[in-house]
Amino acid sequence: MSTNVTVDGEGTVTGNTFDKYGSSNPVVRRLMEGFHRDLDELWGIASPTSVLDVGCGEGILTYEWAQRLGDRRIVGIDLDDPELRRHWAGRSRPNLEYRVTKAENLPFAESEFDMAAAIEVLEHVPDPEETLCEMQRCARRWILVSVPREPIWRLTNLARGAYWRSLGNTPGHVNHWSSSAFTRLLSNYGEVVEVRRPFPWTMCLVRVGD
Repeated sequence: MSTNVTVDGEGTVTGNTFDKYGSSNPVVRRLMEGFHRDLDELWGIASPTSVLDVGCGEGILTYEWAQRLGDRRIVGIDLDDPELRRHWAGRSRPNLEYRVTKAENLPFAESEFDMAAAIEVLEHVPDPEETLCEMQRCARRWILVSVPREPIWRLTNLARGAYWRSLGNTPGHVNHWSSSAFTRLLSNYGEVVEVRRPFPWTMCLVRVGD
């Protein structure tokens, strides 16, 4: 559903710039309603006391979660990008911190956060297993993640006439999983307790500790 991407100084795609959360398109809005509903339900199951948001982008979800956490800690990380910094400056709270760092080498202690989340991130990172290992290391209890569901995502792009030259692959997506393949991957890092499939995504909650 994205039309543009941002790229950092090293040529790494930092994310999509299409505002799917604030879109006025009725189809996008309906899809995002389903996405948000399932994400909120998984958040409720986890009931985290502190959160690390890996690949937080513009900080839309990070700021929303910061409000829900009250005075409890949340940190959002992403690659260095002036546009992202501009958005972060407009979404601030006393319990919210943004940091520029790579997901493959998180500068946090073991079990420093109750939950580590990566929402629409793992499809972008060059080594998703390394990122998940770092998230598992930093999380006491939970990992919450979502990715595009393949091949449905690419077929949806093709159906709307997008990205024909790349067979429907959104720019910046370097990893692709079906729901079953993604669930199998996550089972290497903990117990997959919930799997949701809001079209066209896969969303999972993984228990990594008591």
